[in-house]
Amino acid sequence: MSRQDTPPGASAAIGAALYGLATRAARRLPRDMSLTSAATLATLDRTGPRRITDLAAVEGVTQPAMTTLVRMMEESGLVERRGDASDKRVTLVCLTEAGASYVRTRRQAGVHAFERLIGRLTGDEVQALMAALPALQHLAELDSQDREGAEQ
Repeated sequence: MSRQDTPPGASAAIGAALYGLATRAARRLPRDMSLTSAATLATLDRTGPRRITDLAAVEGVTQPAMTTLVRMMEESGLVERRGDASDKRVTLVCLTEAGASYVRTRRQAGVHAFERLIGRLTGDEVQALMAALPALQHLAELDSQDREGAEQ
């Protein structure tokens, strides 16, 4: 099917379904830390060490709020601050092994939650999701590209 053959309203319907699924998934996650803290750890896991100002921009919070958040995560042993080898004036926030382990555990819990739900679908529904995987993966890539463009 070409893009021109897409039924009217398909993008909105798919977007609503994906948004609903994403918000339900977020509600299923452990409440042991704020969503901003968890998102910050995931960003560090995905992109590597970052400046506090960069993290604040990516997560949509103020620099003072991110500084407080980083301090709390540092006290919990999830992140640490290190000097930047390329610029001695810069301090980078880095995941510790405990922080990386937390991100992996949280991600795996989300995967298992979806596995349980998918296990309750019919064979045809599972096949439909399998057929949609390339498009879903492409959506994730497009989102990453959009985020990277917004950060620059």
